[in-house]
Amino acid sequence: MRAVKFTACAALVLLAACAQLQTAVPDKVVFELNGRLAARYGAESFAGNLAWRHADRNDELLLSTPIGQGVARIVREGDAVVLTTAEPKEYRAADAESLTEQVLGFRLPLAGLADWVRARPSGAAPFKEEKSADGRLQSLEQSGWKIEYQEFDGERPKRLRLLYPGIELRLAISSWK
Repeated sequence: MRAVKFTACAALVLLAACAQLQTAVPDKVVFELNGRLAARYGAESFAGNLAWRHADRNDELLLSTPIGQGVARIVREGDAVVLTTAEPKEYRAADAESLTEQVLGFRLPLAGLADWVRARPSGAAPFKEEKSADGRLQSLEQSGWKIEYQEFDGERPKRLRLLYPGIELRLAISSWK
């Protein structure tokens, strides 16, 4: 099954050379960030770029290859999530984690990630945190994920490592708006 998902992801990368994914701006953007994403899930892996616009009830993420060709666009509007591939094929689900696991082969924790990239716990879910001597968040455990804050740029995280059983995500944020 993993070989099928990896082959599908590789096919998406190849198809992306022929297609660009469209983007739209969510209303009342809370933040925008750009960076690099690396995912390791079992024996498979993915590396590419991430462009993310986050609003209170909406998200738009564009995953692209290292050379900038679109691989997938993930849009959350309220409680609905749509993932569009470069082919273009659309996939729908109630949450981004199950959708990205089904289509891309790895879970992207969109529900908590908007808070975690801002170095804070997400919602009312129980959490455990560790802080450095200067009071800066070093790690956070919530909803089965462990988030390690490896580098900050001022008050904002610059490099994060997210761990979930069988999954490792690394996020290097290059710009915030």
